[in-house]
Amino acid sequence: MSQRKYAIIGTGAIGGYYGARLQQAGFDVHFLVKSDYPLVKNQGLKIDSCDGDFTLPTVNAYDDPSLIPPCDVVVVALKATQNQILPNILPSILKKDGTVLLLQNGLGAEEKIASIIPNSIIGGLCFICSNKVGPGHIRHLDYGSIKMAQYCPNSGSAGITNELKAISLDFQQAGLEVNLSQDLLLTRWEKLAWNIPFNGLSALLEATTAEIMENPETRSLAEALAKEVVEGAKASDRALSQEFISNLMARTAKMKPYHTSMKLDRDQKRPLEVEAIFGNPLRVAKEKGIALPRIETLYQQLKFIDTKNR
Repeated sequence: MSQRKYAIIGTGAIGGYYGARLQQAGFDVHFLVKSDYPLVKNQGLKIDSCDGDFTLPTVNAYDDPSLIPPCDVVVVALKATQNQILPNILPSILKKDGTVLLLQNGLGAEEKIASIIPNSIIGGLCFICSNKVGPGHIRHLDYGSIKMAQYCPNSGSAGITNELKAISLDFQQAGLEVNLSQDLLLTRWEKLAWNIPFNGLSALLEATTAEIMENPETRSLAEALAKEVVEGAKASDRALSQEFISNLMARTAKMKPYHTSMKLDRDQKRPLEVEAIFGNPLRVAKEKGIALPRIETLYQQLKFIDTKNR
């Protein structure tokens, strides 16, 4: 087992789950916790998982990022709407030769992080059904794999780096499925092909993924939105196949009924990740003269909901 020290920034449905799995496997993990800090500090983390429930009675929990020791890997598992806090956190927590692992949806976050620190950045796209159901309490319903890729400036492909292999091995030693990609930008567009239809429609229609897939009209709309993402990816010179979209729809049809993160954010009147998941891809496409009318309509509807929620 490696001696890498991990920091988790955002101890929620994603960061709480993956960080807990790393600690359970014996890794040195440090959690930045917001509103749940008193409970997590005193009682730890509880994970209800389809792969087996477990509790960590004691965790390294902090409500002040300046108290976290310098770490080899900083896992950013915040919502994209919270990224404005990163300039005040990353420089003090990350070792000089450390790596940022960004577990977020959407486009554009790596570029912003690269403007804050000169370190290596890895993007991680999580295919997981997981919710925070209470303070320090995470419920993992289905799946759990991560697709990781090294960030490369100027939209290039960095290939499979040694850092990527090493960090992915740590996650695999924690019993997590990790797939490696040579092309982060392609991987982000692939994830958008799921996030745009299902996060968007789930929040707009207040429906689970199962309800969307069971209704012929909304299933057809979800597939049409996914196909528009294929067109959007062309703006980044990336190609998604029809087979990829067909497999994505088939996988979603088999998924347990799931309230997406954006739907839960709407329910709890939290800011929606509208710009990261919808706005940024739309702007990239528009720069290349590619129209995405269904996605733009969904974006406008979600912007209304987001503004009303606040």
